[in-house]
Formats: sequence, C-alpha cells, structure tokens
Amino acid sequence: MNDMARRFYTFAIAALAAPLVMWTTGCSIGPKYTRPSAPVPPAYKEAGTSDVDGTWKPAEPKDDAARGRWWETLNDPQLNALEEKLNISNQNIAAAAAGVQAARAMIREARAQYSPTVTTNPGIANSRLSTAFGQPIGALFTTFSLPVDVSWEPDLWGRIRNTVKVNSFAAQVSVADLENVRLSAQADLASDYYQLRGQDALKQVLDSTVSVYREQLELTYDLFKAGIGNDEAVAQAESQLKATQAQDTNLAVLRAQYEHAIALLTGQPASTFSVRAVETLKAIPPGIPLGIPSQLLERRPDIAAAERAVAQANAQIGLAKTAFFPTITLSATAGFQSLMFTKWLDWGSRVWSLGPALAQTISDGGLRKATVQQSQAAYDQTVATYRETVLTAFQQVEDNLASLSILSQVIEQQDGAIESAGRSLQEANVRYDAGLDPYLNVIAAQTALLSDQETAVNFRMQRMVASVQLIKALGGGWDASQIPSPKELGIKISSGSGTAPLPGH
Repeated sequence: MNDMARRFYTFAIAALAAPLVMWTTGCSIGPKYTRPSAPVPPAYKEAGTSDVDGTWKPAEPKDDAARGRWWETLNDPQLNALEEKLNISNQNIAAAAAGVQAARAMIREARAQYSPTVTTNPGIANSRLSTAFGQPIGALFTTFSLPVDVSWEPDLWGRIRNTVKVNSFAAQVSVADLENVRLSAQADLASDYYQLRGQDALKQVLDSTVSVYREQLELTYDLFKAGIGNDEAVAQAESQLKATQAQDTNLAVLRAQYEHAIALLTGQPASTFSVRAVETLKAIPPGIPLGIPSQLLERRPDIAAAERAVAQANAQIGLAKTAFFPTITLSATAGFQSLMFTKWLDWGSRVWSLGPALAQTISDGGLRKATVQQSQAAYDQTVATYRETVLTAFQQVEDNLASLSILSQVIEQQDGAIESAGRSLQEANVRYDAGLDPYLNVIAAQTALLSDQETAVNFRMQRMVASVQLIKALGGGWDASQIPSPKELGIKISSGSGTAPLPGH
C-alpha cells in the first residue's frame, strides 16, 4: 500500500467517523419516557377516625432520622437482635441481592457492545493444491498465518443504547425488589414475633387460671368430704380443670410454629433455635408518622419496582423499533501470512483488509411490526400493574389504619368486659358458698372470665401485628431515592435518550 493510498484511507475513515460519532451520541429510536399517572387521594380516610392510643401522628422532619431501622421504634431488644440477624442471614434477601449483582452484570454486558471486538486466530496449515492452481500433482506447502480481526458496529439508531437502558432499568427493578423482599421479611419477622408473644401471654392467663381451678377443685372436694357439697360439683370442677389444662398445653403447638418461622426468617435451623418466653404482652404501638398520600409513591419499594418496570418496557419499545433500520459493521483485518516459518513475521508478509458491511431486512412477513406491537402491549401491561400496585398500597394503609383505630376502641371495651366478668365471678362464688346456687353457675362465670381474658390478649396481639403491617404498608422508612441512579450503576445515557429521572432524584 503506497503513501497516497494510505492517506486516502485515513481521510476516508476520519470523514466517516465524524458523522458516526454524531449519530451515536444524538440519535435514539423510541418513545420518550414519562412516569404514568396513578390515582392518589388527597388524604387518608381512616386517619380521621378516633385514635385512642396515639397510634399515628403527622410526619415531622425529625422522623427521617429513624428511617431504615423501623423496628427499633417498637422498643423490644430481643426483636431488635432478631431483625439484625435477619438482615445478615435471611436467604431470600441473599438470593435477591445476588439477583441485583446479576442485573448489574447484564448492564456491563450490554455496554460491551459499544467497544470494537478484537480477535486473533493464528494458525499453521498444511495444504495440497490441485493442478487447477498451476502446481504439480501432489504438491504440498505450509501456510503460516497470524491475523488480527477488528469489527465494530456503530450505534446509529440507538440499538445498543436502548439495550443498555433496558438492562439499566431492569437493574433498578432488581434493587427495588431486593428492598421489597427485605421489608417483607422484616415485617413477617415482627408479626411472627408478636404472635409468638401473644401465645406466651395466653399461656400466662391459662397457667393462672389452671392454678385457680385446681384450688377450686380442692375446695369442692373438701366440701364434699365434709358433707356440705356434692359429687356433681367435684366432677364439674375436675372436668373444667382438665379441659383448661388441655387448652393450656395446646398453646405449645402454635408457639412452636411461630418459633420455627422466626428461625427460618433469621437463617437458622429450627432444631437449634429458641425464643425466650415472657409472661405478658406489654408492647404498645408506637406513634407512626403517616406523611401525605402522595409520598407513598416514593416510600414503597414495590411501587418503585413497578414504576421502573414501566420505564424498562418503554425502552424495550425503542429497542424493538431499531430492527427496522439497517445494521452497519466496520471491519478490518491485519496480520502476517507466509509460506515459510522464517519469513512469517517479516514486513513483506503483512496482509490487511478494510471495509464496511451493511445488513438490512427487506421482508420478514411482519415479524418486526409484531415485535413492536408486542412491546407496546407489554408496556401497557406494566402501566396497569403499576397503577394496581399503587391502589393496593393505599388499600393496605387504609386497612391497617382502620384496624389500629378500631382495635384501640375494642381493647378498651374488652377490658371493661373483663372487669364485669370478674365481678360476676365474685358474686357467683358468694352465692355458691351460701348454698343459693349450684356450682355450675361458678363454672359459667369462670368460663366467661377466661374467654374475655383470652380475647383481650388476642386483640392486643392483633393490634401489634396491625401496627407492624401499617409500617410495612408505609414503606418501613424506605425511600425511592435509595435506588442507584444510572450514573451510580455505571451507565452513561445521553441526554437525548428520552429517560426520566428516578423517583426522588
């Protein structure tokens, strides 16, 4: 190749490179992304109901300080320790975290298409040519080759950029999914913990009741031996004691199941895990800052994941549309080729080739059009899923607001019922001791008191679970700004690519 030819090719490549760079940085096929609208109420309806225990309050700036470790507001050291263990050892969280790493790798894989592909294929080949090449019959020769191939596809229509965008939004979805898995596991642990504590409180009630019934049985038996009572009362007291003991023992089934569930959530074998029992359920729901309804769109990781899925589907439309445009590949080959090993790398043995190639589908029977239509339908589906996720979020908030408000009133009423049942039992004992009423009346009063006490414990347990579920429904202190931005993910997207900022960015 002489100097004039070399200068010509250099000029031609430079002349082509300038417009290619302009196309690469400025042209992008596909619709501009706009965050879809969603129905957002002006206020929480159930927040206006009676709040006996101050279960919720308006959000204040200082509330942001406790974000993330929301369970600490419940003031239970043992729960705090379990939640910390969960964050380290929960296997669902670990699996979701691995999914995030895989999604980040997909971004790097897509970005690799921006760079030229360089390959080499050195070889030594022994050949025999026919007489058609002017060689004697049976002539053998050896070819020594050392080629270096370079190919590059300029991103004229945004195929690579849209691929990067699709994968970047998928990575953001995976990050939000990870936080949703984490929040769900944290809330499940707290719910199981308070239901376990509810079983402990019920056992304390039943243990105390069994002790009373045992004393009552001894009393009726003593009266029977003294000739004052009768065998029927003894049998009734004994039956009541045995039935209550069975009920007390049966509590161990549910408690064991909750304990095993907590072991699984914290990544520990159920066979070696235990939670120390306590006698009473003293927990009181903390003051929970609600914020305004529009903030829920930023505070729920599942909503953030659904919104990022919409952005991903939007980018997928652009990727599908790039199939209508031709693909240009610039390729070059250079290296050495010789029939003699000693001259393999001599300058005179050099070979090279350079040239572009264009590929364009002329007819595909409507395949590309159908692919675009499929992408557009998938986008519409993700929009509907996003709006359904938002509606579900508001439903969950309102459900738990109503539960907390109503349970606060119910607990107050139930405590009054326990007080009345206690007075009724005292009166029944007095009348039985005076011989005015049969022992059956005492049993009825005792059964009513026990039932009221059990109901009160269950209501308190439900209220704590509802408070945990309300915190979960509000996002647990999470915020969409915690999703890494494209820049933080190592993604470079041009300003003209039609991307929208992340919620909170």
